[in-house]
Amino acid sequence: MRTLFLVIGSLAVLMGLVWTGQGAGWIQWPEQSFMINQSQWMWYGASTAFGGLMLILISRKV
Repeated sequence: MRTLFLVIGSLAVLMGLVWTGQGAGWIQWPEQSFMINQSQWMWYGASTAFGGLMLILISRKV
């Protein structure tokens, strides 16, 4: 269970950071993405990254 939480948490943090970067316009990949420069994706990404961080912290306690 510990490894599963760590892997899922790590992937969620990475995915959240990419979404935040795309929403902020810092990551322009792929060029035709509907997420680029859309502020709601910054919030979705930040929430996903926070959730992933929580899973990582839980995996360290379990």
